[in-house]
Amino acid sequence: MNSPWKPGPLGNRDPFAAFICDESALDVLRPVVIEMGWQPEKCNKGGLRNAVQSLSISASPAILMVDLSESGDPLNDINALAEVCEPGTVVIAVGQVNDVRLYRDLLASGIHDYLLKPLSASQVRDSLTQAQAVFMAPRNADGDGVKSHVSTAVVGTRGGVGASTLATSLAWLLSADHKRPTALLDLDVHFGTGALALDLEPGRGLTDAIENPSRIDGLFIERAMIRANDHLSVLSAEAPINSPLLTDGAAFVQLEEEFRQAFEMTVIDMPRNMLINFPHLLADVNVVTLVTEMTLASARDTIRILAWLKSNAPNAQPLIVANKVQAGASEISRNDFEASIERKVNYLIPYDLKAATNAAKLGQTFADANRTAKSGQTIREIAKAILGASDDDGASLAETTTNISLLGKLDLKSLLAKKAKGKSSREAELS
Repeated sequence: MNSPWKPGPLGNRDPFAAFICDESALDVLRPVVIEMGWQPEKCNKGGLRNAVQSLSISASPAILMVDLSESGDPLNDINALAEVCEPGTVVIAVGQVNDVRLYRDLLASGIHDYLLKPLSASQVRDSLTQAQAVFMAPRNADGDGVKSHVSTAVVGTRGGVGASTLATSLAWLLSADHKRPTALLDLDVHFGTGALALDLEPGRGLTDAIENPSRIDGLFIERAMIRANDHLSVLSAEAPINSPLLTDGAAFVQLEEEFRQAFEMTVIDMPRNMLINFPHLLADVNVVTLVTEMTLASARDTIRILAWLKSNAPNAQPLIVANKVQAGASEISRNDFEASIERKVNYLIPYDLKAATNAAKLGQTFADANRTAKSGQTIREIAKAILGASDDDGASLAETTTNISLLGKLDLKSLLAKKAKGKSSREAELS
């Protein structure tokens, strides 16, 4: 359907056709179609099966809208539609199922957009306008100039471990030092600090995207994102705390899709609760930078998140970063921490309160404000590691794990005993 196509005369093609199941949706669609300059008679009663039957004996329109409401297996039916559609046809699906996984599967199958009933005139108008732009845009049939894209999600095992600080620093380094077009997506919609760390106003781009995912396209990205430097664009929010986050995740999926087209790098500041609510967000992430501390609670949650990643994002490479490390003052030692999580800690960032204060005062990212500090140098090494990540290079970032039983992963009693023993020794020395 949405295969490579070069614009030219429509020939015997109609500009638009629709196959809609119910009259109420048709009543919304027809005025918009007239407004677009198309024939309202092309808005047919009937669903996807009617579309397949009609297109099997006639030319496909430039833009096709089909209703999936009566379809028992939408994905298989869409595949049947693809067999009778001519290359270049832009397909918009309409349905009643509010399921982000279905939305994603439909986009992957070649659908341009999926509209949820009940339809609104503005929603239909936006989608048709975008579809018209897609149809008229020249496409490269040879696939030349396809750029690789690396996406990393920065996740903190606990609140306050410094995941957001690291995310903004990585985005800055990738864009400023490595000159890679980079998108920073801050998914903490109410309390995000992505824009704040860069001394920027967040704007309404992210909240607008959540409220109306159908508006998200290349033009929306260009207008909604805040420019931090020549190569870094930020999408953040400070939504009112009396407004709950009401989304099925479709907006986030669409944003990730657009970022892959518009940028070479994506850095996602992802609160850990997002893993639970929207697991599909990590489907196309190359690297998960897991930020932790040398504490019992962080060790436990590192184990849990690593297990979750293995089941839900097997293609993502975990990168373990221990932050705020203080020599001789950690709750548990590095050796005990690594034994508990069954893998090496890839990077240790030393605790540096003075450097953090300096960055806040300057209104700069931590890495940019503290280039000569050891902590800043470590973050630059992390950025280089992420930059070199690829889908088929799973061993480049992570150590292989050993076969230890799940119950033996975190021996809390043993670690607590070591702490108690150390405390007793110090007390004996003081007495």
